[in-house]
Amino acid sequence: MLYLVPTPIGNLEDITLRALRILKEVDLIACEDTRTSGVLLNHFEIKTPRTSYHDHNETHKASQLIERMQAGQKIALITDAGSPGISDPGFYLVRECVRHDIRVEALPGPTAFVPALAASGLPSERFVFEGFLPPKKGRRTRIKALADEPRTVVLYESPHRIVKTLAQFLEVCAPERPAVVARELSKKFEEMHRGTLDELHTYFSALPRVRGEIVLLLGPDKS
Repeated sequence: MLYLVPTPIGNLEDITLRALRILKEVDLIACEDTRTSGVLLNHFEIKTPRTSYHDHNETHKASQLIERMQAGQKIALITDAGSPGISDPGFYLVRECVRHDIRVEALPGPTAFVPALAASGLPSERFVFEGFLPPKKGRRTRIKALADEPRTVVLYESPHRIVKTLAQFLEVCAPERPAVVARELSKKFEEMHRGTLDELHTYFSALPRVRGEIVLLLGPDKS
């Protein structure tokens, strides 16, 4: 059996009691980065054996994990932060489990885009989650398509690309289009910047450096 266990995106108090119990009861924890996950697991005194499972070894490692689950072991998959499979490793292993008739149970829990959307002040009854934009090929095409989106658009973005992304949206959207940049959610320096695309681009362009995990939200096109 495979458990998909969300882990805190910042504040360690956000982990659920059920997640802690599962992580203690399973035979093995597959971690995106064993060192990063070690901070969380050691904090809660979880001694379960760990193994690495990430984008660069998932094909090879998935087959090993499948064999262990077929032998009766229970495995938990966790990522560095948030829910496995949501812009993080997990999809391939889940698909293989489904293909081999192995039960998959996904626990509810932390993920960055939900609190960002809920606190953004932008329409949340209908939205589209795009994850990360392509870094190069197809990027402008995707941005142009999202410019006409009648729902709120939710994206993940890296701090070193946020200014570029805002500039690219300004090329295809009205400068007064409402937008929000949520940074470091649940952490000590959490920030929620609300304004227009133009205002946010001006603000972040003036900073010497942007740090932290970012969720970018774009209000619906009302043209």
